[in-house]
Amino acid sequence: MALRFLADHCISRAIVQTLQAANHEVLRLKDLMRVESSDASVIAKAKEVDAILLSLNGDFADIVTYPPKNYCGIIALQMRNHPETLAALMWRLTAYLQAQPTMAHYRGRLLVVEADRIRIRD
Repeated sequence: MALRFLADHCISRAIVQTLQAANHEVLRLKDLMRVESSDASVIAKAKEVDAILLSLNGDFADIVTYPPKNYCGIIALQMRNHPETLAALMWRLTAYLQAQPTMAHYRGRLLVVEADRIRIRD
């Protein structure tokens, strides 16, 4: 079963293509709304299109501002200005997505994905 993602404007084409190659549906923010849209508008759009928000923006990992229980899922990729970690990060993420292939698993959860681990917050 394919998962549906909304890729924030900061998500590279390489990340989108990696997820698409794994047979996931990836909607790009720039195709749905203005790139300059506020974070609140972005996460509301993810909820509207029933998609897991995928972002490099650390603001979405703030569970006080964006309580995971209110959304279809949030995946915060943590590269911390180290693009050389992208391959390891994507390997870890795609392996996790393969092990947890249903949208229901991500609803109400924040996944903070790092090259060496994934932290999950409810």
